[in-house]
Amino acid sequence: MPEKVAYLGPQGTFTEMAAKAVFKKEELTPYPTIPNCMEAVNKEEAQYAVVPIENAIEGSVNLTMDYLYHKELLTIVGEVTIPISQHLMVHPNRQDTWKDIDVVYSHPQAIAQSHHFLKENFPKAKISYTNSTAAAAEWIKSHPEENAAAVGNTLAGCKYGLSIVEQDVHDYQNNHTRFVILSQKPTDFQAGPHERYKTTLMITLPSDYPGALHQVLSAFMWRKINMSKIESRPTKTGLGNYFFIIDVDMKMDDVLLPGVKSELEALGCQVNIIGSYPCYVVKDVLKSCGSAV
Repeated sequence: MPEKVAYLGPQGTFTEMAAKAVFKKEELTPYPTIPNCMEAVNKEEAQYAVVPIENAIEGSVNLTMDYLYHKELLTIVGEVTIPISQHLMVHPNRQDTWKDIDVVYSHPQAIAQSHHFLKENFPKAKISYTNSTAAAAEWIKSHPEENAAAVGNTLAGCKYGLSIVEQDVHDYQNNHTRFVILSQKPTDFQAGPHERYKTTLMITLPSDYPGALHQVLSAFMWRKINMSKIESRPTKTGLGNYFFIIDVDMKMDDVLLPGVKSELEALGCQVNIIGSYPCYVVKDVLKSCGSAV
């Protein structure tokens, strides 16, 4: 039987694009929320979950990060980065009148990514937020009587039979989103050639004292380990209490990273290795109906 993969649905989301890029034979199942995807793995309804974790324009997906580090202690076994292209889509009945639309539906991030386009072309249109870009496309399909449009990707447009009337309405052309592949346990996940390996650590300081963060960073610096990302998140135990998420550009080894962990633990830090995993970059996504991701 094929392995099951949970992804943030419904069908037609960028997350489905990311999942299809690395899972060719597995059974893909959409779930309505990011927590639902993670819970599916913990309940063994699925072997993997694919969820967004960071967008180049809007930053980290805090729900993914907080739920991953506070609720569902899963392991990151892979990463997929895909380019984000947002389009303006309408019901086929509205192809000739789309310039007079009254409302635009989409996910908050898609609206934010297309802010300038929408402000310039539809300054009086109402903005209505949905759980995903695909949900916006589904709404437009189900309500042909409404003078409305959706912002979303080509996959959603094809899935729900919409007409793309304006392509690439996003404000920044270098927009990409990172998705993580989650599993209950570490596994040697492979989906073809990858660009690099990455290891993610979660570090909690023993207390807030001068130089604490400097000591943490020094453990990486003197070993010449490149940190590609460092971010603080609240521990949810009180104001001013944070833990740090650090990505390093190397695979978990037997010397350097265990040395970092031991040094930080000697300083009283709590250190968890969240995953050591291959990173995949998708160059081309769906451009027209019938094309493969």
